[in-house]
Amino acid sequence: MAVPKRRMSRANTRSRRSQWKADNAPLQEEKINGVTQRMPRRLVKAVKAGLVDLDRR
Repeated sequence: MAVPKRRMSRANTRSRRSQWKADNAPLQEEKINGVTQRMPRRLVKAVKAGLVDLDRR
């Protein structure tokens, strides 16, 4: 792992952090109880098992 050789200033740290942006999770279409729903792939299994209710948003 890379280790900085000297301390980075607060301004440089904050400007570097401000450039980072998270991407939205890609949505997958699944048919649940005859209705097509769009949800993140990681939730498909939980929705089919009844652990997550999509109506409560």
